[in-house]
Amino acid sequence: MRRRRPLRRPFRQPRNRRVPPVLKRANKLMQNQDYAEAGVAFEKIARDAERRRGPRAPIFHLRAGRAYILSENLEKGMPHLTRGLTMLAAKKQSEAFHRFGQRAIDELRELGLEKESQEITNLLEKRLPEGEEVERAHDKSHTKLPTQCKSCGAPIHSNEVRWIDENTAECLFCGNPVRGEE
Repeated sequence: MRRRRPLRRPFRQPRNRRVPPVLKRANKLMQNQDYAEAGVAFEKIARDAERRRGPRAPIFHLRAGRAYILSENLEKGMPHLTRGLTMLAAKKQSEAFHRFGQRAIDELRELGLEKESQEITNLLEKRLPEGEEVERAHDKSHTKLPTQCKSCGAPIHSNEVRWIDENTAECLFCGNPVRGEE
């Protein structure tokens, strides 16, 4: 008697998820450089995501921190930056922890905030010991992604996304696929 091969479902492109209007609004506020309002919006999104144990909570905390810092509100911005980074470290996402931490350090230095950049440097050194290997994301430099997600309006950086296939990445903010071109 011949054995039948099990049925396999064909690979399907991920479907677009519904993007909450509050996320679209927060990204639009950032684009319009209304950083104080964007900080408030991202803070609410981050707290809601954290309460639901959502996987994107650290990203929203980082975005809230960046928005507050750009609005010159360091007292609100720095705790969100450190919270987002600490959450990434706790989830053992070493590569993202290191990458986002380094970007925060660079941006703080560009703004002339040496004390704050040193605070993040200390956090990186404390949470990522010297001998620990940081797993690097695959280099997809041959694929050019759009600069913004069409679904939620968030900025897209090819070295920060999770790649689904050779030409498609996942938006960090809404989880929708972002198609690139070679």
